[in-house]
Amino acid sequence: MIVLDKRPQPSRLWSYAAPVLAVVLTMLVGGVLFAALGKNPVAVIRTIFLDPLFSEFAWFYRPQLLIKGAPLVLIAVGLSFGFRAGIWNIGAEGQYIIGALCGAAVGLALYPAETRWIFPLMIVAGAFGGWVWAMIPGVLKVKFGTNEILVSLMLVYVAESLLAAMALGPMKNPDGMGFPGSRNLAQYPSAANLELVAGTGLHWGVVAALIAVIFAYVVLARHIFGFQVRLAGQAPRAARFAGVDPARMVLICMGLSGALAGMAGLFEVAGPAGQVTIDFNVGYGFTAIIVAFLGRLHPVGILLAGGLMALTYIGGGIAQSNLGLPAAAISLLQGMLLFFLLAVDVLTHYRVRFAARKVA
Repeated sequence: MIVLDKRPQPSRLWSYAAPVLAVVLTMLVGGVLFAALGKNPVAVIRTIFLDPLFSEFAWFYRPQLLIKGAPLVLIAVGLSFGFRAGIWNIGAEGQYIIGALCGAAVGLALYPAETRWIFPLMIVAGAFGGWVWAMIPGVLKVKFGTNEILVSLMLVYVAESLLAAMALGPMKNPDGMGFPGSRNLAQYPSAANLELVAGTGLHWGVVAALIAVIFAYVVLARHIFGFQVRLAGQAPRAARFAGVDPARMVLICMGLSGALAGMAGLFEVAGPAGQVTIDFNVGYGFTAIIVAFLGRLHPVGILLAGGLMALTYIGGGIAQSNLGLPAAAISLLQGMLLFFLLAVDVLTHYRVRFAARKVA
C-alpha cells in the first residue's frame, strides 16, 4: 500500500528535480504515443528536441527559439505574480488578443503617417487593452466575489469573437480584394515591429521579454511588493495582519498580467504575424500557463521553460513537415508536460512510503 506523508517543509531538491523529471516522462510517454501513431519514437523525439539545436539548419532555428519563446515568457512572467499570490488569471489568451487589436488599431488608424512615435503608441495601446480586459475579472472578483478563473476564461471566447469581427469588419484591409484580415503592419515601417539584427527576425518583443524577466526578478527578490505577493500566496491570513490589502493585490496582479499579455499580442501582430486575422491567436496565452509552472513561477525558470516550450513549437513544425506528425500530437505533448509536472510535484510536498495493507 502506498502512503503519502506530508513533509514538514517542501523539498528543495524535488522542487528543482520535478520539472526535469516531468520533461523526461513526457518524452517517454510521448514516444509511446508516437509509436502508436506508426512513427519512429526516437526519430520524432530527436526531431522535436534536438534538431532545432544541433542540426545543419540550427543557425536558422536558434534565433527562432527566441522569437517563439518571447511572447510565452512575457505572458508567463505576468501570470507568475498572480499565481504566486493565489490569484488565477486563466484568460491571458483573451488579453493577448485584445492587446493585439488595440495596438493594431492605433497603427491602422494613423496609416499612412510616418513618425517614430507610432510604434511606441501601439505598445502603450496594446498594454492598455490587455490591462482593461484583465480588469474585468479583477473588478468583478473584488466587488462581487466572482471566480476569476471562470470569468477570465469565458472572456477568451468573447475576445476571439471580437477578433473575428474586427478581421471581417472595421480592420479589414480596404485593398485586400475582399479577403479577411487587416493591412500588413510589417510593410508599414512606422507601425512595424522591425528586426533588431538583420536576417535574424529578432524584434522588440524579445527585448521586452528579457526586461520583464529582470524586472520580475528584482521585484520578487528585492522589493516589498514581491514579499507581499509571496506572503499573500503562502499565508493569506498572515498577509492581512501584515497590512496587505487583498483587493488591491488582486487588481495589481490581474492588471500586470493583462498588460504584459497585451504587449505580447502587440509585438506579435506588428511583427511575426504582421496583420490581424481570424486565426491570429495560436494559444500562446494558454501555453504560457504551462511555461509559468514549468519554470516554478521563478523569472529565470520561466525564461528557460519558455525556451523549452518554443523548442516544441519549432521541433513540432519540423516533425510535421518531415515525418508527417499530426499537429494535434504536439499540443498533446505540451499538455502532457503540465500534467506530469503537477503529478511529480506531489513529491515536493509529500514523501512516498510503502506500508503493508491493514487487515480489516
